[in-house]
Amino acid sequence: MSGARKKLIAAAKRLRREVDTLAFAAPVTHVYNPLRYAWDAHELYLSRINDEGVRILLLGMNPGPWGMAQTGVPFGEVTAVKDWIGINVPVKTPANMHPKRPVLGFESKRSEVSGRRLWGLFQERYSDPADFFAEHFVVNYCPLVFMEASARNRTPDKLPVDERELLDEVCQRHLSRVLKVLNPSIVVGVGAYAEKCLERTMAKAGYQAQLARILHPSPASPAANRDWAGTATKQLVDAGIW
Repeated sequence: MSGARKKLIAAAKRLRREVDTLAFAAPVTHVYNPLRYAWDAHELYLSRINDEGVRILLLGMNPGPWGMAQTGVPFGEVTAVKDWIGINVPVKTPANMHPKRPVLGFESKRSEVSGRRLWGLFQERYSDPADFFAEHFVVNYCPLVFMEASARNRTPDKLPVDERELLDEVCQRHLSRVLKVLNPSIVVGVGAYAEKCLERTMAKAGYQAQLARILHPSPASPAANRDWAGTATKQLVDAGIW
């Protein structure tokens, strides 16, 4: 293994260590780090990277409880990761697991809608995943899952300012490394939050690339529930990406 894959696996291990040093107060009661307990799956995912770099990098916000939290893959809806990307390995469990958000890995029967929509779009366009990964890669800005006592998901943008700033320092450093290694000419924020993270990180790193955004596929967004795939495809075509 050499090139981009080796460098990004090393960078992900560094990110894993750095986020584990951070502390988060109430209302956050549980924090999952899939880069630790689902590392084997995540490392296999990183091995799918085109070792020479990619043309298009897509960025999400952080893992969902039924996606990457289970599979170690960004937007990692179980069926898509198993049947299309071709990853299915044992996944351990977080040290402090919420009883309402169990990590069952690839045995999980829950389907994350965001991941099913995103990877479903790519599968529709590229029957062979190798063709997708030749030019694209999908990463998350933040690798952690945050939950409240009720098991409610808490996104990074809802953290207190002091916690968010420390987290941003770590995540921006990692994203800068990803950009340097993969050298994409086009970066795409999956949603407005990810787009802002890309904009901020590129400005700080002095990185030049075309910046675009697609609608986030979350079912919490009414717009995403009206032909998300068609909307996202049009956005990618209009931006000259597809």
